[in-house]
Amino acid sequence: MKTTVRTPRIPGNGRLARTAAATVALCILGGVGTAYAYWASTGAGSGSATNGTMQTVTVDALVPGDTLQTSLVPGGTADVILRATNLNAHAVTIYGIAANGPVTADAAHPGCTTTGVTFTPPPTPLTPPVTIQANTSILLTLQGTASMGAGSLSACQGAQFNVPVTLEVRK
Repeated sequence: MKTTVRTPRIPGNGRLARTAAATVALCILGGVGTAYAYWASTGAGSGSATNGTMQTVTVDALVPGDTLQTSLVPGGTADVILRATNLNAHAVTIYGIAANGPVTADAAHPGCTTTGVTFTPPPTPLTPPVTIQANTSILLTLQGTASMGAGSLSACQGAQFNVPVTLEVRK
């Protein structure tokens, strides 16, 4: 004997499913259209839109006029000073700072081969946020982010240290 099991049909169930699918499809397409319009249009009126390229924000070592407020000694910490230059036509905000290589001593201290200096970047995102206005540079002091271990060579005495960093900036 063969038994057939039938699923009861609820009146209008198929129509409800088709209506729900059409509504979801319209919502998705509407959202994509809105996102495309947001990214593809600028200004008002007619014309074309482009997505510009952001210029690199540069970081320089100390320049004439920049002064250190703290000195680095074995077992101690000191500030790291950065000069960041924004070459863009719009302001950018520094989101994060990261170490980008070994710390080295200046050329006047060639015997300082073991600096014992480490850089501890501030937490990301920076708090409070730091904004660099368009086509300007700022001097940024990172308090207590450099430290010198007791294993530093005596030849490092009086040196200025190059602390390579990378900035993450956002528009």
